This record gives sequence, C-alpha cells and structure tokens, in this order.
Amino acid sequence: MFWENFLHTFGLLEITIPEVAMILLSFILVYLAIVKKYEPLLLLPIAFGMLIANIPLSNLSAYGTGIISHLYQGIKMEIYPPMIFLCLGAMTDFSPLIASPKTALIGLGGQLGIFTALGLALLIGNLIGPYVPDLNFSFKEAIAISIIGSSDGPTTIYTANRLTPDLLATIAIAAYSYMALVPIIQPPIMKLLTSSKERVIIMPMPKEVTRRQKIIFPIAMTAGTLLLVPSAAPLIAMLMLGNLIRESGVVDRISHALQGDLLSILTMLIGLCIGSTATAANILQLKTVVIILLGLLAFAFGTVGGVLVAKLLCKLTGGKINPLIGNAGVSAMPMAARVSQRVAQEYNPSNVIIMHAMGPIVSSTLGSAILAGIFISIFG
Repeated sequence: MFWENFLHTFGLLEITIPEVAMILLSFILVYLAIVKKYEPLLLLPIAFGMLIANIPLSNLSAYGTGIISHLYQGIKMEIYPPMIFLCLGAMTDFSPLIASPKTALIGLGGQLGIFTALGLALLIGNLIGPYVPDLNFSFKEAIAISIIGSSDGPTTIYTANRLTPDLLATIAIAAYSYMALVPIIQPPIMKLLTSSKERVIIMPMPKEVTRRQKIIFPIAMTAGTLLLVPSAAPLIAMLMLGNLIRESGVVDRISHALQGDLLSILTMLIGLCIGSTATAANILQLKTVVIILLGLLAFAFGTVGGVLVAKLLCKLTGGKINPLIGNAGVSAMPMAARVSQRVAQEYNPSNVIIMHAMGPIVSSTLGSAILAGIFISIFG
C-alpha cells in the first residue's frame, strides 16, 4: 500500500499523450526565445508557464490551487493590464504623434484586423455553428476574439475578461503568442505590399514638440476618454498617468521604476500566467484552433491595413512617408517599431525610421483601447 501510494505521486506515471504534446510545444517556444531571441521577455515566461501547467500533479496551472492560480487572479481581477499600461505610458514618447497627427491614420488602418476577425468569427458562427456547436460564436465572443487583431495584450485581456471570461485563456494565449512572433509574421507582409523604391525612402526629422505640449496631451486625452468612452478609462487613464509622470520631469525615480523593474516583473507575471492556462485540455480542441487561426488572420490584416494606409500617405505627401512604418499600425509596442527599423535597414543601412514608426504605434494603442471600450459599453 505504501509503495502504491508513493508511486501515485509520480507525475511521470500520470502523464498523457496530449500533455506530452504541449510540453514539446513549450520546448519549441523556449528554443525560439533563447536561441532565436524572438521577444524572450514575453515568450520565455509563456513557454515556461505552458511547461509547468502540463506536468501532472504539479498543481501549477492557472486552474489549480497552487501559487500560479493566485498569481492568475491579477488577470481575472483586471490588475495586470492597467498596470502594464501605466508602465508603457512611462516609456512612451508621444512626440511623433503630436508632431505628425496624420500618422494616426496608419494606426486607424491597423484596426482592419479587428473588423476582419469579427466578421470571420460571425460568419463561422452562422455557417458552421449550427452543425458544430463549439464554433457557434456569439457576438460577444466574436468581439473578444477580434481584439486579438489590436496586437495589444493588455487590451485583449481586458476585453475578453469583460465579455467572455470563459475564452479569456485561449484569447490571451493567441494574442501574446502573436505579439512575441511579430518579427516572423510582419516582414513578409511588409515586403509584399511595398516596392523597392518605397522601402528606401528617408523621412525628414519630426518637428520639435514643446514640453508644454507633451504635458497637456496626456491630461487632455484622459479627460476626453473618460467623458466619451468611460469603459476604456482604466487602460487609457493608466497609460496617460504613466506618460504624465514621464513628461513632468519632477518624479524621475518613479518614472525609472515604471520603465524598468516594474514593467519587467509585470511582463514576466502576465506571461507566466498566460502560459499556465495552456493546458492540454484547454488548448487541444477545435474551438481553440479556430480562435488561434482567427487571431493570426486578425494580426495579418492589421498589418496589411496599416501598410496600405502608409502607402496612401506616401503618395499624398509626395514620397515623404516610408510605407514600412505601416506595420506599426498594430499596437505591438515597441516590437512593431523595431521591425519597421530592421526591415528598412535591410534596404538602406543608413535609414532611421523607428521614431516615425512610434507615431502609428501609439495611435494604434490608443485607438484599440478606445475601440474596445466602445464594444464593452455597448455589449458588455
């Protein structure tokens, strides 16, 4: 009896084939994070969370009773997303957007992915749902899935938690996985939609923005959002508070803490918690596969929308805008801007467009959060 009970404490004897498959997938993600360096700050904790969640008897999934389930409350109780926005605000320079408001149109184009995924989810629900109940997506579920196209993890989590808590885990995994894979997904789309002549355009330096403008912007943005779209207030208010702390210049110690240690800790926690929801029972099902595919399409079409608007602005401005900043129309901050810079330097090593890409990316962050707030206020 003693040995029988002792053997039952061995997870190795309880492991199933689906759990082995998920563990192998976690190894692949670890490889991409460490060897290929694909956004390791995000991908590494996601992969490790996936690993420990699928080891039997470990009680380390988000659905158990161990420490990970307690950490996961930070997502369910909507603590981590606003806190991430607070840190992002402290590291965000809105000068490119203030100096060139027209780049906000690129961020608007990046929202194409949201509406593409929304339409496809509703189409699948109407055409296939009657025959496959798992795919009978409601309007709320379709909206939550579509926000993956914002490429904004905190906004995606916030929206899913408000509209469809049951799908929160799957949607969050899809969103953060694609954010981590930005360097793989976006460059082929950018190269396909731009010409060799457009890729080498050198953009003029942005206009100088005064300190007063930088301070007024977060205050005005917060007041406007709280009055018009209060459902988006937790995200926008925290983003703008972080930015005001940065631009005020009087609380540098807090600003440095938000940009550094706190952001790193929150990124690790949210990645670990999201990975810990990726259990075999939760992921290896048809609905999850469809949601992940819809998320990929949303992300791709968001990139397409941003690049196409950037191409239009290039023509309207007489070639003063490099369309490669169009990928920053999705708000994967700051990864998308880095991808803009890397692809531009492949064709012109002396070209520097990263500061121009920040205009669309911050406008997309604001736009997707406001759009999510509108959806929540109507359907939440």
